[in-house]
Amino acid sequence: MNKNVQEIQIKDYTYDLPEHKIAKYPLQERDLSKLLIYHNGLIEETVYKNIDVFIPEKSFLIFNNTKVIQARLNFKNLNGAGIEIFCLEPGSLNPEYTSAMNQKGSVEWKCFVGRLVKWKEKIISKDAQDFKLNAEIVGESAGTFTIKFSWQPENYTFAEVLEQAGEMPIPPYLKRESEGIDKSRYQTVYASQDGSVAAPTAGLHFTERIFEKLNSKLIKTDFVTLHVGAGTFKPVKTDTIADHEMHYEWIEVGQTLIEKLLVISSDPCSDQKIITVGTTSLRTIETLYWMGVKASLKTNSELSDLEVKQWDAYELPQDIELLDSLNALLSWLKKNEIRQLFCKTQILIAPPYRLRIAQALITNFHQPNSTLLLLVAAVVGPDWKKIYDYALDHNLRFLSYGDGSLLFSRTS
Repeated sequence: MNKNVQEIQIKDYTYDLPEHKIAKYPLQERDLSKLLIYHNGLIEETVYKNIDVFIPEKSFLIFNNTKVIQARLNFKNLNGAGIEIFCLEPGSLNPEYTSAMNQKGSVEWKCFVGRLVKWKEKIISKDAQDFKLNAEIVGESAGTFTIKFSWQPENYTFAEVLEQAGEMPIPPYLKRESEGIDKSRYQTVYASQDGSVAAPTAGLHFTERIFEKLNSKLIKTDFVTLHVGAGTFKPVKTDTIADHEMHYEWIEVGQTLIEKLLVISSDPCSDQKIITVGTTSLRTIETLYWMGVKASLKTNSELSDLEVKQWDAYELPQDIELLDSLNALLSWLKKNEIRQLFCKTQILIAPPYRLRIAQALITNFHQPNSTLLLLVAAVVGPDWKKIYDYALDHNLRFLSYGDGSLLFSRTS
């Protein structure tokens, strides 16, 4: 175990973020947000619509195609007091997101409940435009509640129920209620897989105009799915990272993507880069490497054996080659006849972590005292401070609706 990571003092990864630097609303045009470029210790500035200029030809960009669900449901009790239910993830009866979102008539979800003390009756109800929605608590664990939702008429899917009855769960640090603009702008243009309760914000800047320019430069694109959970907003409140519990999130990756990564990684002379759009995409593909390490160490593994835990990237052998790891994972998938890998990851990426698959990251500017800031520091090293100082001094906008950066790894 590399003790250095557990001894990280979170006070060394903080900075002063004035309230006026936080973008409360998106720009009118997505791809006119500012873009900071960091490469070989140097910083440049442009806007997102010009990002293709800074990406080598034939590179491979990986996006997270998760779709933010309208996860916030506001109910009232018989006396008119408000009760908020925040849907986190599917319950154990239908843990796979697509299946849970397509349930008709009823479904169980793990949820946060606001103003629980007002929930006096067994079942609370909410009348929407075309249906009636009921909610009943059927379980509790570690501060979350399993809620059984049921609705009439039963021909609606849960995705359709949330679309009509829910509200977009914009981040709490925006300090405002969700508005009409958030329904479209707190969503990437390529979002397709229902499940997230927060947007993969680096992707919010991408437009069809950018994709056309990437394509003309022979830059390939593909998608993974990581359903962003509420834990993404969880600050590190402990003095050292050793005492912080990293949150789990669900990932889904196709076998064909792993095959593409193998092809690109097998050509050491190629100048093309594997670039992840967002910290969620980065966590997903780095998880693949460590799953492959586990598969290479134990060929008869169950899927649960391959899931990546918080400290795995520091406790597992560090000398397994990338191609060996990806081949081991691919062989395991084929042996088990799994075309789509669906599992949890708890991977923590923090200094002194070394990227195994990606060479660059596109990402927004993150909160101080966060694991996302630790991830950035793992990518660029101590220069994270120089990057954030530049962003603050040059009036770049921070957090979900803010500007972003293209960060090439210090080892790429």
